[in-house]
Amino acid sequence: MSDRSFGQQLRVLRQSAGLTIEALAEASTVSGRAISDMERGRARAPQERTLVALADALELGDAARAELVELARAERSGNRVGRPKLYELPRGLGDFVGRVPELELLVRRGREASGEGPAPVVVVHGQAGVGKTACAVRAAEQLREVFPDGQFYVDLRGTDAEPMPTVEVLDRLLRALGVKPGAIAEDEQERASQVRALLAERRCLLVLDNAADEAQVRPVLPGPGAGMAIVTSRRTLAGLDAVSRIALAPLSPLESAELLRMIVRDGSARAQGGEVVEVARLCGHLPLALRIAGTRLASRPGWTMKNLAERLSDEDRRLAQLSVGDVGVEAAFALSYAVLSSRAKTLFRRLAHVPSVDFAAPIAAVLTRTDLFTAEDELDRLVELGLLQHEGADRYRFHDLIRLYATQRLRDEETLEVRAAAEQAMADWLLETATMAGRWFEPEAGEPPAEGKGLVAIASPEEAHAWLQVERDSWLAALRLAAAAGRHEQVAGLGEAIYWFAGTMDHWSSQWVEVFALSRAAAARLPDRLAELRHLNYYAWAVLGVGRLEESAALAMEAYRLAESLGAVKEQAEAIWSAGEVWRVASNLDQALWAYSRARELADTAGAHITFLQSFVGAGLTLAGLGRVDEALREFRAVLRQIDGRPVPPGMAQATRAAVQLGLARTLADAQRWQEAIDEATPALAASTEMGRRWYVGHVHLVLGRAHAALGAAEQAREHLTAGIELLQDDVVTSPRTMDEAKAQLAALGD
Repeated sequence: MSDRSFGQQLRVLRQSAGLTIEALAEASTVSGRAISDMERGRARAPQERTLVALADALELGDAARAELVELARAERSGNRVGRPKLYELPRGLGDFVGRVPELELLVRRGREASGEGPAPVVVVHGQAGVGKTACAVRAAEQLREVFPDGQFYVDLRGTDAEPMPTVEVLDRLLRALGVKPGAIAEDEQERASQVRALLAERRCLLVLDNAADEAQVRPVLPGPGAGMAIVTSRRTLAGLDAVSRIALAPLSPLESAELLRMIVRDGSARAQGGEVVEVARLCGHLPLALRIAGTRLASRPGWTMKNLAERLSDEDRRLAQLSVGDVGVEAAFALSYAVLSSRAKTLFRRLAHVPSVDFAAPIAAVLTRTDLFTAEDELDRLVELGLLQHEGADRYRFHDLIRLYATQRLRDEETLEVRAAAEQAMADWLLETATMAGRWFEPEAGEPPAEGKGLVAIASPEEAHAWLQVERDSWLAALRLAAAAGRHEQVAGLGEAIYWFAGTMDHWSSQWVEVFALSRAAAARLPDRLAELRHLNYYAWAVLGVGRLEESAALAMEAYRLAESLGAVKEQAEAIWSAGEVWRVASNLDQALWAYSRARELADTAGAHITFLQSFVGAGLTLAGLGRVDEALREFRAVLRQIDGRPVPPGMAQATRAAVQLGLARTLADAQRWQEAIDEATPALAASTEMGRRWYVGHVHLVLGRAHAALGAAEQAREHLTAGIELLQDDVVTSPRTMDEAKAQLAALGD
């Protein structure tokens, strides 16, 4: 074999064939730059595919072809000076846990690298401490055989004050690829071309760790070829085209517990199940936090997992506890925080005020006194850096540990006065918006405003309902703050506005007890005695919803006597109707019948049309309970006639019809008039479902189940009974006897 290098032999063969570099490039389809670099020793010998193309273009005979191939193989095998180091990866983790689908995707993309088309590029992104580097290195280990020509790792220092310049990244790669220092171009673009030319001929894997932004890595990415690049970053690097992206989330609870046990390496009482689960939860299932916690425990033989959990349970000290040696969770978060703009830092800190798990852009705008579009832009920047997570299409949330870091920054960087002002502005906005939304459901308030007010457009009952549901934790927390601060008018105002919405949300029973306990206490401190009376009635309704019957009856009668003393006939009617509801549920039926009769009389006098209609419904249900079927049916049908003759808002009319239809159906079913019961229950089911009233829907299903079972339609009966039981199984108002009977009937149907 010739003692020339591969590049020297290639030049001799090209010149012997009378070809310029450009001519050989055109004949072989190998780039002129690549041929030039090979001949001058700036690039290693090419792979087999490129060798074949060059030999064919040079029209080499068998001997010359074999010699050129042998020189290339010898040079690639490392027999010559300048061979690059392979597998220059950080040390892998022996206790690596999880990331199965992510690794499968990375390995699959690596195995797809065929040289036909652009080399695959995968961006692994996520918040600080989520394990991006560990995942990338693990994938590289699994791809070692796929990329035999080298695996090259570069820490881009993207979170440093001065990330590694791209020109330096290219220099390091070129040296690792075997290019002599003197042959490395000075210009960044030329260096990038050199890297792409070399990578086009080799099966190499680049791990570009901790990228600052797109501009830093774009020139480094391989072009067409059989290589691959894995880029890790706290940012999504959304500006990179034609790349795959993998968003890393914290580990699952099971994976977190497994990782802790592996780090502690102790199956004794130091790492028992419940305590391991608790430590994992307190670490937010974040790999960095889990490793630090596990290492602290492993290095302290006298500690148990319980000791560690107790230390981490203090929110004010948790971040400090999650630090060992020169590694800490707080320090990792601080690197992301440091690169934020002043406005983004302010938003990040103040989002710690948000009381709910997730939130939308309007609350961010309130906290920073900016417009909605600016707030959305800043939120997206926080997401881009991994300091926030998207929750659905338009909501955001903190990781638990990052929320603690934001709270710490808030305390350290803003005065008590500034913090208090921001928190009150948020609470005021939440209560104003909740009050506005609640007014859409008031039956006698007239036409609600045509447009929403402020940052949230609430222009329909549907929009109001949606906002009140999704922001429940936030406006309820704001209500607590207002109550604690003695803002009684604000608290009572929300209770007044939201009462009729409360009736649409049966499954919020415990929340309504708190809401109306606060509004009742606030109203009692205001000079308006009628307002105090109304809120007493609201609270009586709320405690009835959680099954506190004696308390509810006592409250209703207290309200009745207060209304009587004030000459407030309408409120007196509402109070005695509430007492009737309690007595009926408690099976004090004669007392309930008297209460409904009295409520009807008072409501008719006061023009309280809704209470007037409700007293008919209550009386019908009570008569049915007494076995006075015909009288009950007359009461129910009287309501249907009265609805059309009284000025009742459409929503209340719909709700009343649904209640009457259910009452008719249950009464007919109790009288074993099965087909008539089905005829009444079928439209009742549609109406209740349309309103979203869980309690009504559940009971209509039970009636239909009973009736179909009695008529021998077992399949339909089974379907309705199952649905009713599922809807009502946690309802405290539905009697245990009703549920037991439904379950027994379902069991009797068999399989």
